[in-house]
Parts: sequence; C-alpha cells; structure tokens
Amino acid sequence: MNEFNSIKLSTNHLELIAATLDHISAEIEAPERLASLLNAQVEPEWPPGEYDRDAQDFFRDRLKEGGVAVIGWYGWYAVLRGSLYHPSVLVGGGGYFGPPSEEGEVEIGFSVMPAWQGFGYATEMAETLIENAFSDIRVQKVIAHTTFANLASCKVLEKCGFRYVCRNEESGNNRFEILRNTSA
Repeated sequence: MNEFNSIKLSTNHLELIAATLDHISAEIEAPERLASLLNAQVEPEWPPGEYDRDAQDFFRDRLKEGGVAVIGWYGWYAVLRGSLYHPSVLVGGGGYFGPPSEEGEVEIGFSVMPAWQGFGYATEMAETLIENAFSDIRVQKVIAHTTFANLASCKVLEKCGFRYVCRNEESGNNRFEILRNTSA
C-alpha cells in the first residue's frame, strides 16, 4: 500500500494532484480529457519544460508496472485554484522519479508553464514535494539535478534548503540534496 495520506496535497495557492494511469493516458492521448479529470484548464502548450513525451512515457510505464501502490511516487499536477472569476488552471508539474531507494533517497523534479513562472509556484510545489517525501519514514534524503545555467531551478532549490553536492561531468548536471534532519 502507498504510504501517502492522499492523492491531493494543498499549498497556499495550489492543489497538487498525484498522477494516475488515467491522468497520464489522457495527457498523452487527449489533453481535453486531462482538463476534465483535473477540473482545470490545460493550456495548449502543455507540457512545460523538460516534462516531455519521454517523461510522460516513463511515468505511464512505471504506473502500469506498479499499479495503485506507486501513485504519488511519480508525477504530480500543480493546479492553481480558481475563484469566482477565474477557473482553476494547470500551471505546472513535478514529482519524483520513483519510490525511495534502499538508501532512502528520492529524486524530485518540477516545471512550470512559461506564463506562470515567477509567481513562486515552483517553490511552493518543490517545498510540498519535499515535505511529502519526508512524511515517509524510509526517505532520508531528497535530491535534484539541474545545471547552473537554469537559474530559476537553482533559486528554487536554494529557497527549499538544498545544498550543492557535485557535478556530473558526463551529463553536465549538478546534484543538489537536502537531508531529513535539515529540512524545514
């Protein structure tokens, strides 16, 4: 059984909704169906950033293999809550690259649609994913990878308390991490 308390997490502005196989299939095949499942507008430019078709296929395959037990350990949709005058909107996505490793490590990633960048949603999403990961007693460390050229991601990681660890010369990515006992 999945150790997450629910498939929805709330922040000040966002509802984070754990991706299911239905979500990912809709996202790939019919974005209007994804909008219906999320009860939110999905912009035609979806998906954002590095969350591309390869990532969608990865999440779909992992959810097929793991079933309901792994819901919450892969993709999460970041939906900006609507109001009386504005509908809810899918502003970004994030999540984990899978359940914790035997060493208690989980990797996160996140991306926000260009029109919604600069409002703090990536930080809100990342903080919530970190807190959610550490709610599982198996998780001792949360890691993330990015390049120093991706200043926005570096700022988000810094705001969330990550520290730079090392650079992978082969990929050019830098590894950042936050330990259980150092998270806020």
